[in-house]
Amino acid sequence: MKIGCVKEIKNNEFRVGLTPDNVKAYVAAGHHVYIEKGAGVGSGFTDNEYVDAGANLMDNATDVWNLVEMMVKVKEPLESEYPLFHDGLILYTYLHLAADKAQTDALLAGKVKAVAYETMQEKDRSLPCLAPMSQIAGRLSIQEGAKYLEKKFGGEGILLAGVPGTPKANVVILGGGTVGMNACKIAVGMGANVTILDINLKRLEELDNMFGAHIQTLVSTDSNIERVLKDADLVIGSVLIPGGSTPKLFKKKYLPEMKNGAVFVDVAIDQGGCGESSRVTTHDDPVYIEDGVVHYCVGNMPGAVPRTSTIALTNATLKYGLEIAAKGLEAACENQAIALGVNTYAGKLTNKNVAEALGYDFTDLKDLIG
Repeated sequence: MKIGCVKEIKNNEFRVGLTPDNVKAYVAAGHHVYIEKGAGVGSGFTDNEYVDAGANLMDNATDVWNLVEMMVKVKEPLESEYPLFHDGLILYTYLHLAADKAQTDALLAGKVKAVAYETMQEKDRSLPCLAPMSQIAGRLSIQEGAKYLEKKFGGEGILLAGVPGTPKANVVILGGGTVGMNACKIAVGMGANVTILDINLKRLEELDNMFGAHIQTLVSTDSNIERVLKDADLVIGSVLIPGGSTPKLFKKKYLPEMKNGAVFVDVAIDQGGCGESSRVTTHDDPVYIEDGVVHYCVGNMPGAVPRTSTIALTNATLKYGLEIAAKGLEAACENQAIALGVNTYAGKLTNKNVAEALGYDFTDLKDLIG
């Protein structure tokens, strides 16, 4: 199969879909790999490293898109890339379609076979290609939140850990999944007071056993959220419904009750965000203030640490990509994780959560490929 990878064009996105080691694996399996010149520079990979691994370098992205059968990316295609879609192309990347009608329409019109990292799910319900970026985003959320608590950014001017004789910051984490657990780990490590909320009592028990007396666990209800937000200095939104729109747990009516200069980091913004007051921001202009609360809603948080993110992501995506390339997408869908990753196929929407979020018709993938 002809495999392609191009330079990401999203704002301050320095990750890359394939590393030189990945290229070597595809070439060893008998495939041809085409890389846009400079695609890996932001993650610290030179063109010469790709050539040494067996890749064919291409002068521009258009040539790669037009040539390949499977495009491996990191982030969703942007509008300028939609005209490059072609019938039967396998697109293997993060998509987040529930919050992106325009991209969904373009993929359907182009009859692209779109495989989304974020909806691939193993039999144990784990999300293998989302997990590494969730780990990074969770840890980054505390790092970024701590920074924007500084006064010069509009924050309260409070140190998460405090010092002897001063109060520690109160960190509230909405959602105890991979993002929330990793945010909790860093917040606890920095010495903050941490409260984490989730609707799953079993998950709360796991977190309580993991962190013990260092955290407070609460069942996620509107009343509990409203109560803890009043004293919160930093709030992390880490709620996830795979493929679907995120529920708005962080409501606008809570903002006037919160501390002036508190910070809200909405890690769920790729799926529409879990805050009613959330809107997508970029690394160039990451925050805005509403009702005195600093909002950080960057849609590609892990792009800030591209070397770590690229290696972590491709460690997870490579084996599935090799399976798709070896068997073709249809046969590879015998693997449940890959089948659940298929969001569009032959002009049909094949992910139920995305279809419900956008109000579109859903078609079972099994009816299309047998």
